[in-house]
Amino acid sequence: MPELLKHRQKLIVTLQKGEDNWIVAECPSIPGCMSQGKTEAAALRNIRSAIRVCLKVRKEQGLPPTIEIREVEIAV
Repeated sequence: MPELLKHRQKLIVTLQKGEDNWIVAECPSIPGCMSQGKTEAAALRNIRSAIRVCLKVRKEQGLPPTIEIREVEIAV
């Protein structure tokens, strides 16, 4: 299937600096889907690739593509 015909989906990712100063990227709606990069741009590029792989594996295993995540408000 040509790249232009593929379905596009927006997913939330988190970025945080690891102990080694690399940027760790995680997609919380896909359990275990993480990557990293030396820069933020590299981490984002790598997590996009990881998301594609994770979605493919979840599909092959008969799992739903993502799990539900919610935003909650709390007083702190």
